[in-house]
Amino acid sequence: SRHARSGMDLMATHNESMTDPRTREAATMIPVYGQLPFVPERASGCDIFTRDGRQILDLYGGHAVAALGYGHPSLVEAIHTQSSKLLFQSNAVALDIRADAAEKLMRVAPDGIERVFFVNSGAEANENALRMALRTTGRSKVLAITMGFHGRTAAAGAVTWNADKWYGFPSKPFDVEFIPRDDIDSARSMIDDSVACVIFEPVQGVAGAYDLSTEFIETLRTETTKHGALLIADEVQSGMGRCGHFFAVQAHDVNPDIITNAKALGGGIPCGAVLCTQEIASKFGSGDLGSTFGGGPIAAAAIAATVQAITDEHLLANVRAREAQVREQGVVGPIRKIQGMGLLLGLVCDRPATEVRNILLDHDILAGTSSDPEVLRILAPLVLQANHVDRLSQALATIVPTTI
Repeated sequence: SRHARSGMDLMATHNESMTDPRTREAATMIPVYGQLPFVPERASGCDIFTRDGRQILDLYGGHAVAALGYGHPSLVEAIHTQSSKLLFQSNAVALDIRADAAEKLMRVAPDGIERVFFVNSGAEANENALRMALRTTGRSKVLAITMGFHGRTAAAGAVTWNADKWYGFPSKPFDVEFIPRDDIDSARSMIDDSVACVIFEPVQGVAGAYDLSTEFIETLRTETTKHGALLIADEVQSGMGRCGHFFAVQAHDVNPDIITNAKALGGGIPCGAVLCTQEIASKFGSGDLGSTFGGGPIAAAAIAATVQAITDEHLLANVRAREAQVREQGVVGPIRKIQGMGLLLGLVCDRPATEVRNILLDHDILAGTSSDPEVLRILAPLVLQANHVDRLSQALATIVPTTI
């Protein structure tokens, strides 16, 4: 009967809803994430395949994490091999694979960077970098840059612009002031002998892939050196080849005292790193820093494989070529201009970026938004191909620009 069929349809809908991970997560997890309207089932290269049969071109890379795309054979093999040999051991013992990861990172790091401390995330890397700077200098003031984002933990959140709305801790662990971004005169006046360090992102990712000027970054380096302060480059999002160099500061020919890295560092395996000079490393000994899982064998294998693949497959050159292509073809439809570097790009829209993102998703293309409501972010895997950029520009061209 019609009523019986209706009841069966309702039951089927109910059962399907109860097996949907969005429903299941909503029933068990704290609802702090705004989620997109699809469920990935598997992925390969730059494509995500969903449980409802869609094939989505991923230009967001899981918040800039998927450096080698999905299912990269050398990364998968490294993780599989290491998992079968030794899944975990702590830093209480030395490991060949950890030494391998450290050596490979040092080979691609800027001049003067000679030591690494492995951690688990970008926030943890920044937390330790700030602590190291305070201890090394014996000072208690930190300068950060307006609009910057460094993480959600106590110290990292303290130097994140506008973090007060979610910070949650009763007080910050040190004095913090913010230099207006790209304001050279303010940088010169604010960096003095009371400052322990200045932390900055060469390309401000969350802020919409805003690339700081070379002159401003050079001023940060000159003034911190003059006043005995340390310069920390937060390359959590801009590092590991994303900007066409292993680290974005290399594009400016500026050598910081400390670099933090995470996200793409392990190609998808959670990991982070604090890289520093030998002079800073010499201030720390047994027990001064620590991490249970930092530098674990799986993470170390992923780091080593990711660095090796970027080198062997000439992905830095590919990133620069794809950036040039996006800049040439991407100012179309709703896009007014493009900022950023490499494949950390901000497409400035003529309307709210969420509207453009949603239209692109209708074309099975995934991009990201940012804290700037007009900026759409491109954080594609470093293996992005020319035909992928063609597809993006063609989809953008279908969106009628607003009249001014």
